[in-house]
Amino acid sequence: MIGRSFYYTCKHALPLRKRIVSLHSTGKDLRLVLGIETSCDDTGAAVLDENGRILGEAIHSQKEVHLKTGGIIPPVAQKLHADNIDRVVNEALVSSGITPQELSAIATTVKPGLALSLGIGLSYSLKMVNQYSKPFIPIHHMEAHALTVRLLHNVDFPFLVLLISGGHCILAVAKNVSDFLLLGQSLDEAPGETLDKVFRRLSLINHPDCASMSGGQGIEHLAQNGNRKLYNFRIPMSQHRDCNFSFAGLRNHINHVIRKKEMEEGIQQGQILSCIADIAAATQYTIAFHIAKRTQRAILFCKKECLLPATAATLVVSGGVASNGYIRRVLKSVTDSMDMALLCPPPKLCTDNGVMIAWNGIERLRAGVGIMNNTDGIRYEPRALLGIDVSDHVRKANIRVPSLKEYFFG
Repeated sequence: MIGRSFYYTCKHALPLRKRIVSLHSTGKDLRLVLGIETSCDDTGAAVLDENGRILGEAIHSQKEVHLKTGGIIPPVAQKLHADNIDRVVNEALVSSGITPQELSAIATTVKPGLALSLGIGLSYSLKMVNQYSKPFIPIHHMEAHALTVRLLHNVDFPFLVLLISGGHCILAVAKNVSDFLLLGQSLDEAPGETLDKVFRRLSLINHPDCASMSGGQGIEHLAQNGNRKLYNFRIPMSQHRDCNFSFAGLRNHINHVIRKKEMEEGIQQGQILSCIADIAAATQYTIAFHIAKRTQRAILFCKKECLLPATAATLVVSGGVASNGYIRRVLKSVTDSMDMALLCPPPKLCTDNGVMIAWNGIERLRAGVGIMNNTDGIRYEPRALLGIDVSDHVRKANIRVPSLKEYFFG
């Protein structure tokens, strides 16, 4: 019942987007949105017009600082945002050739994320909103990731979205710009966090090939030359017929194996194991397998409940971990086998950036939803669900997932 009413509503709402695009495709009255992103460790800003043209953008990455400290320290991230946000926003505006007075609205990430980081972006944005008397569009960070693909491709609602990053792992149906059904999410840590922690536990910051890489990049790089079959890590939640994720137990298992190998090779933590490529390959494989199985179940659930179009259905994969080429290839094998299209933004737009926030603002401006002319009482929210949680419906459906073919994983 949920599925049928949902699909009927979405199917008949589709022409609206096409009409709006054609109404505002030419002329000097194009609306302009400044997007500001500070939810974690990247300070990003961008100016877009409502045709999706990126007029100007700028970003300041904190990656090198956090690599040295072994992880993101919230007060350090907060200070770096505070030190750089004015420069980044001005750089985006100057490169766009747009003045603040010409903006139609300012869109800013207000949830979810690190509280101290979110606070910097929100405080700065509200000062601009008040100074220039502009509407404010509060943005859900994961909604922005989910909608980025529509900046690049003509993807109509509804579609299935998988958001995989350092802070989140979410499966949801995008019904409309601000309307999502949450099918499942991580119950503990996110895949990007697991990759980062395994990277640190393997001391890959001391590896000449990986010293300047993020955790996910380092694991992917080494895995190319590793044999995943030498380590058999347990697939998380294999007995749970739902779409939730769990990665903490897997990480503990990997840490146990690393400790055991260090003892066998007689080395201390901080030194490099001889088998790092094999452990990296097995780690990447297990994470990819877990993600693929949950996604497979989500597709079957959506088909059963008629939540997606009967033909030409789409899976959108976004977020920082979506930059991982191996995971993309595995998911492409899954969608190919289930008659779905797979779309991923380019790596540059998978990681946090101001462009996706500005585009989310454009989408909301077009739809006329979530635009605030009075910002009294606006607050940031470190924790926030994406849409309506229907994960219990998924669990009760008790969908058995067929075995994934070995060739999916290379």
